[in-house]
Amino acid sequence: MKIAYISTYPPRECGIATFNNNLMNAVSANFPNRKSLLEGGFVVALNDSENLHEYEYPEEVKYIIRQDHQKDYIRAANYINTSTADVCIMEHEFGIYGGESGIYILPLINRLAKPLISILHTILREPSYVQRIIIREIAEQSSKVIVMSKRAVEFLTTIYEIPIEKIQIIEHGVPDVEAPEDNPVKNFPQFKNHRVLLTFGLISRNKGLETVVKALPKIVKKHPDVMYVILGNTHPGVIKNSGEEYRDHLKTLAAQLGVSKNLAFINKFVSEEELVNYLTACEVYVTPYLNEAQITSGTLSYAVGSGAAVVSTPYWHATELLDQNCGRLFDFKDDATLADIVNELLDQDRLLKELKENAYKYGLHLRWPVIGAEYINVARESCRTHDFSDKILRNSIVDPEVLPKFSLTHVRRLTDDTGIVQHAKYGIPNLKEGYCLDDNARALIMALMAYQRNKSQEAFELLPVYLSYIHYMQTEDGNFRNFLSFSREYLDEVGSEDSFGRTIWALGHLISCAASNSYREFALEIFKRSFPHFKALKHLRGLGNTIIGVSLYLQVFPTDEGMVNQLAELTQPLIDSYEHHRDTEWHWFEERMTYDNAILPLALLHSAEITGNEKAKEIALESMAFLDKLTLSNGYLSPVGNDGWYCKGGPFPVYDQQAIETMAMVLMHFQAYQIFHKPEYIEKMFLCYKWFLGENTLRAPLYDHETKGCCDGLLPTGINRNQGAESTLAYLISHLTVLKAFELEYEYNKVSQRLEIC
Repeated sequence: MKIAYISTYPPRECGIATFNNNLMNAVSANFPNRKSLLEGGFVVALNDSENLHEYEYPEEVKYIIRQDHQKDYIRAANYINTSTADVCIMEHEFGIYGGESGIYILPLINRLAKPLISILHTILREPSYVQRIIIREIAEQSSKVIVMSKRAVEFLTTIYEIPIEKIQIIEHGVPDVEAPEDNPVKNFPQFKNHRVLLTFGLISRNKGLETVVKALPKIVKKHPDVMYVILGNTHPGVIKNSGEEYRDHLKTLAAQLGVSKNLAFINKFVSEEELVNYLTACEVYVTPYLNEAQITSGTLSYAVGSGAAVVSTPYWHATELLDQNCGRLFDFKDDATLADIVNELLDQDRLLKELKENAYKYGLHLRWPVIGAEYINVARESCRTHDFSDKILRNSIVDPEVLPKFSLTHVRRLTDDTGIVQHAKYGIPNLKEGYCLDDNARALIMALMAYQRNKSQEAFELLPVYLSYIHYMQTEDGNFRNFLSFSREYLDEVGSEDSFGRTIWALGHLISCAASNSYREFALEIFKRSFPHFKALKHLRGLGNTIIGVSLYLQVFPTDEGMVNQLAELTQPLIDSYEHHRDTEWHWFEERMTYDNAILPLALLHSAEITGNEKAKEIALESMAFLDKLTLSNGYLSPVGNDGWYCKGGPFPVYDQQAIETMAMVLMHFQAYQIFHKPEYIEKMFLCYKWFLGENTLRAPLYDHETKGCCDGLLPTGINRNQGAESTLAYLISHLTVLKAFELEYEYNKVSQRLEIC
């Protein structure tokens, strides 16, 4: 039997990586004739880096997934399906996979043809909507879900509503090694002539190590030979964001309490053999975590398995594991009780010895080869019961393989410290034309979407540039100018209603998904100053863009009655205009279809989502159907051309097709899907997006793979080769929308499959 493992993997320093490596070795230990791990299967490893060569993986790693690359997950599924693996084991922790709460893993497991066993390392008592969906979908796709505690089973059955028969408890494994009689660790300076309290693992604030430091004065007063040893590196994520600030804080605290000489750090990631030596050399092992929400602790299991006397706060795994009389509990942040317990154990050798013996005996059934045998049994049963015909393997509505790699290269080329330049000659910024508010508003939306997707630092650094431009263009009375020369001179006194509306949209988007509180507060300030001008809006597209922005604002502030009323007032002119111009053959808002047409039904969809206005919803759907019939009937998108526009009863203008038309179509269909959950809207969204890639009237791609920009439109004579901000941003917003839609594949493919069966 061969197993494909999906997990992080050494040499990446990660608890899940260590666990998976141990599991692989444990399974192999049950087959003594195997000469290498590779004979028992292979690993699909998760990288936290764009660089495929970031880690020097061993030979058993056969495929690498870059965490934030959606295509890698699809290709990994294909690799596993075409391999000789009989079964797949996936380690699950939200943080090791890409997308919101690790949602990128779902397309992979949805495509697996092999039986899947999922090991859940984190099960939250209060999951977000997306986290609950992910766990439920993992359970549905798995033949068995493995957890490590009874509390985990309780959560899965009651909170996530997963059938009990899907779940199996297999406890966390521990090293199958004994401490040497002559333990070298006891001669280390931190241990020699000391009675050691030990904590190990990656260091971060949620570990609660300061509780032990605060207990030291009371302990040291009675036992001056005590040394508290903290073994392990600082967590890589902590290093990245705040360096060694926490470690330095602990040192400062110890100095203030007069126990610096009783605190020692050993900054290294140790092997299992070394770890057992450390655990058996200490008197007491302490896990002082700060809250109960820890369903599994590998460090705790290792300590018990090594026969250490454990003193711990009562997090979920600790209360369950230490119930075997192999440890003692103290309350969270209760350094006084911790000190009393440690002093009692150090005073009474009999008590200390009893805890260690109980822990050692219990740990024997946690040894990795024993645990490995349990996984082998689960794997065999999964292979035996797996029905290879019950899973409909079909192509997704959205094919990520056709999407170019997302890149901000051309946007950065067009952006300086003022904002994004509005025009380009070919792929070169045309500085003579200066800047406009429309494009900087779109750029802010795009950068926010890019940051939301994978916390892109590149996108984050662009946000203040575009937000600053919007602020600079706001007038004293709260309105906005539009145009600014390259020399930073205002070129108008008041901008168009379109530019006003697009700015409100961008501000609403920022308010609804702020990358930081300061940005949200700044956006709110600008947004509220512009509010008095809402009532003066007359043009439908200015109204439509503003409606979208206000709707996004109300997602965050739904009790703002004044803004709810304002949304209703902004929506009514669109309804009135539609009812005035509509007849049996013409289902539109005006006597002619001009530019940015899909913005109008898109705005009504947003408004209806917030207000529940059925008339707005009805008109949105009817006008969408009319627009789709006109522009998608050829099997590809052919938007209303700007060369004459489409007048009621007149010829349909084919050329001077603009990218903003396509962007609005993509956004409109995705919003329709989010409200109505019909897969046909995802199909139409993706069809519209492919206009950029060449599925259009000229069969010519507008996206430029060389510059990473987008050409300005389709002309009768060919492509407008200029790559300005409007078209490039329209492409990138569409691209990011498609990527967001792909995250929901588990949902719309399931509905689509049900429809096929019916």
